[in-house]
Amino acid sequence: QSLGLPITDEQIQEMEANLDNIDFVMAAEEEKKLRHDVMAHVHTFAHCCPKAAAIIHLGATSCYVGDNTDLIVLRDGFNLLLPKLARVISRLADFAEKYADMPTLGFTHYQPAQLTTVGKRCCLWIQDLCMDLQNLERARDDLRFRGVKGTTGTQASFLQLFEGDHSKVEELDRLVTAKAGFKRSYMVTGQTYSRKVDIEVLSVLASLGASIHKICTDIRLLANLKEIEEPFEKEQIGSSAMPYKRNPMRSERCCSLARHLMTLVLDPLQTASVQWFERTLDDSANRRVCLAEAFLTADIILSTLQNISEGLVVYPKVIERRIRQELPFMATENIIMAMVKAGGNRQDCHEKIRVLSQKAAAVVKQEGGDNDFIDRVRADSYFAPIHKQLESLLDPSSFTGRAPQQVAKFLKQEVRPALDPYRNKMGGKIELAL
Repeated sequence: QSLGLPITDEQIQEMEANLDNIDFVMAAEEEKKLRHDVMAHVHTFAHCCPKAAAIIHLGATSCYVGDNTDLIVLRDGFNLLLPKLARVISRLADFAEKYADMPTLGFTHYQPAQLTTVGKRCCLWIQDLCMDLQNLERARDDLRFRGVKGTTGTQASFLQLFEGDHSKVEELDRLVTAKAGFKRSYMVTGQTYSRKVDIEVLSVLASLGASIHKICTDIRLLANLKEIEEPFEKEQIGSSAMPYKRNPMRSERCCSLARHLMTLVLDPLQTASVQWFERTLDDSANRRVCLAEAFLTADIILSTLQNISEGLVVYPKVIERRIRQELPFMATENIIMAMVKAGGNRQDCHEKIRVLSQKAAAVVKQEGGDNDFIDRVRADSYFAPIHKQLESLLDPSSFTGRAPQQVAKFLKQEVRPALDPYRNKMGGKIELAL
């Protein structure tokens, strides 16, 4: 109307008054008869708006309705997920800060490795999630509107409506795009927006699924080691047959659903590859499933991970005991260096330690005993020059390197700034956008 078409204020007011007056029974009957979902609703809307019936869907195609709506839904879906992801990161950041200095045994190949800290390990999780936060923001911001493009993307019907005035067609495209809340529309489309857009959207959600699967797998492994556990309710039952069980069922649920989320990206990959020319309709039913499922799955995984992150339980004594079992072997290099400083021969010391460490390993592996390597060092007169230094040489905090400093710097310089856009004005806390 603003661009000169003969559309009356009365017609517009009639449509506005009936926006929520949807006769779903009639729409279902129309779709059963017409075998076309959009036209079923066009007829239903026209029934409610007899004065506007002649101009409803004027110049449009079904994909003007469906694809533009999908793009709005995708954008709004990201806006629902992002605060939830930010909240999880915030809770894990609090956890990392609290345990930044607590030494714990590191693992490579799931074999004992140099010490790290509980907080530093958590920062590995946080860094992945921060990458996901950035990827979700980028995917949302990269979305454009399909806009007003016509049946094969040429805008021919609108050019006819405006009697060949190209500037009015372009202005209509711009106005509709702006009214939908988008800054840009795709300059070129077929009947649909490119289905590669769906690949981009589901790729970042699948990547989020991979991050959460890794995090929750780590938590499940730590639960087996009895070092860290997810929340466990007072009357919660872990097993119907084994009353003592404390199964990490929340983390298991996240892993289970994350696998589903990761596989969903295969749908748009295949769909985009078989879109013939300007489009073919074998995308439609598939997209109705995979797009919705991806966002719903990501949503419930984030809600569950939030619950986990707010209730992680750490068992320091178990962590200390495992360190005591492995640290003596890791301290051998420190012992050698201390002996050399005290006037010893490096090669002689190395051989002494090799013999003692193998005997201690045999006690652990063959007899099931505790690691007695340090007791053997204390009992050997060869090491008398450093006997008084053994406690300091075995201080776990001296084996964690810059882990505490890395946690503090990472949280301050990268994590907290990334979360600032999601903080509300009530005490700076990150809350869900309900």
